[in-house]
Amino acid sequence: MTIMATLLADLPLFPLGAVLFPDGLLSLRAFEARYLDMARDCLRRDVPFGVCLLKSGSEVSLPGSDEAEPETIGCLAQIVGCDVQQLGVLLLRCRGMHRFRLLSTHREKDGLLRGVAEPMGDDTVEDESDEHRIRLASCSESLSRIIDNVRERDPAHMPFLEPFQLHDASWVGNRLSEVLPISIRARQQLMELDDAGTRLELVHQYMMRHQML
Repeated sequence: MTIMATLLADLPLFPLGAVLFPDGLLSLRAFEARYLDMARDCLRRDVPFGVCLLKSGSEVSLPGSDEAEPETIGCLAQIVGCDVQQLGVLLLRCRGMHRFRLLSTHREKDGLLRGVAEPMGDDTVEDESDEHRIRLASCSESLSRIIDNVRERDPAHMPFLEPFQLHDASWVGNRLSEVLPISIRARQQLMELDDAGTRLELVHQYMMRHQML
């Protein structure tokens, strides 16, 4: 059994009101016991956990609240930084890794959701036309401006992790999908796409329609 298969056979899940993309940056504030224990275990064993958008329910377990139900497709999150804000609160900085598809879930006694999942392959670019290259150049230029503006205004809170891959359609499409003012469900749909060229085309269309290019 491969390491990846072992990881996804009993994957701890963190359902959130956010979408994590591969190579994306996610900052989390963990304070519930189940997530504190999960984070400590992931740090100790140097393994990722799964982030899924909430389909229903709440991020926080409250008396009488519905149990969190995650979307089927999520993204592995590797903890790359951890800080203690106050007693009982962990500030986590995570990098998105590979996407996965949930096959089943079960809930532990402490309330932590775990799943059996299958890894999804990296997205590919099926369109190598001149139109695709023009879209990539246009979107890359726009993303480069965003990066430069953040560096000038607030360099300590860069929303993207380096290295910046401005010539990669998948990386550019993912980063723009993270920051565009679109609905959370639209963000989830973009993350789920297997074709990076299609994602980039949809992002480009949105930015053209809203005069952002």
